[in-house]
This record gives sequence, structure tokens and C-alpha cells, in this order.
Amino acid sequence: MKAVILLSGGVDSTTLIYQALADGCQPYAISFDYGQRHRRELQSALAVANAAGVFEHQIVRFDLRLWGGSALTDNSIDVPKERPFDTIAQNIPVTYVPARNTIFLSFALGYAESIYAERIYIGVNALDYSGYPDCRPDYIQAMQKVFRLGTKQGVEGNPIHIYTPLINLRKTEIIQLGNKLSVPWELTWSCYNGGNLACGVCDSCRLRRSAFTELGLVDPITYAQ
Repeated sequence: MKAVILLSGGVDSTTLIYQALADGCQPYAISFDYGQRHRRELQSALAVANAAGVFEHQIVRFDLRLWGGSALTDNSIDVPKERPFDTIAQNIPVTYVPARNTIFLSFALGYAESIYAERIYIGVNALDYSGYPDCRPDYIQAMQKVFRLGTKQGVEGNPIHIYTPLINLRKTEIIQLGNKLSVPWELTWSCYNGGNLACGVCDSCRLRRSAFTELGLVDPITYAQ
């Protein structure tokens, strides 16, 4: 059973790769070089794909810096740092990239249909990142309808299904699941900023570190702060 997995190299998408393997799928990874603030995450994506033994790993290149609109694609917008946890998900943050998951899923859908895959795994999460509109269950349901109506496989009665096994899990639960699946956390990268070391103060670093700490575990990556 072929499955396309959206792989960023972070905690969530890396857990997805290993979940897909546990589900009996043959994983085909797809990553995106879209003009994001740094390429460090792609190094992790390559390392994770190699460690997991994916059948194929595609890196799709395009440039969302053309219109920016996000701290991840416009260097004039600062990445938030040291924000209180209770404010991180209250509003849509400046790290939201306009329509990113729709763009990513569209590429993944084209890839999946070209190889006759049955599934697409995406690591959206509606709890820790509830401020992102394209991480919610109703969004995934709408995209599933697009998959059914807009593809040859869909109209012929064999639609490609979107799998979101992490959508209702907290970050601590994702790490616990990853531990059961023997996920190599040391290969992953979550930081919104580039560099040799994770910054430790952006929203993504703080949520990751907090989850490991809450579980009484040591995060194997090194932080600058």
C-alpha cells in the first residue's frame, strides 16, 4: 500500500513516517523548498527519510517569497519569541504561511495519483497549533472532498485518502507515540530559525521543549538558549 507522507523533518512529520510504516504502508516522502526562512529543516527531512528507508523522497522547489505574508517567507517580519503558552494559539500567528497546506496537499495529491498511492499522511495538529486555519478537521474534510471530486482516482471510486493521525494529539502524546515507534528525535528539527543550533525561544522550540520536559525526557537536540 503506497502512501505519500508530507515530511518537513520536524517532530510531527517524522512521527508520521514511522506511523505509516507501522500501518503497513510503503512510504513516499515529499518535502518542500518553498523559500522558507532557512533550509535547515530540509537537512533533517533528508536524514529522516534515509533513516526510515522511504521508497522515494521528492523535494519540490518553488518560491513563496514572491508574495511573502509570513514571518517564514518574509525576513522583514520577525519570528515571535518567548511568547506565553496561553497566547500562542489565541490568534492566527505571523508564522502562518498563506494557504501553505493547500499548496502542499495539491503537490502531494499530484504525486500520489501519479504513483497510484492510496493515502496521503499530513501532520496537522488542531491542539497545539489551533491558531492555524489549515490544521483543523473541517479543513481536512473539505480537502478530502476536493481529492474525491478533482482526481481520476476519485471520480472512478478509488479516492486518495488523507490521514491525519496526529490531529487530536497534544505534543506530549505525539512524542509518546514517536517513542513507541522508535522515532530518531536527534535527527529532527523544529525551530523556525536557521543556524547550527535551534534557537530555543520561538513558538515551535518552546512547545517542543515543554513537551519533552513535561514527560520527564531529555530532548536530544541542542539549543542556543
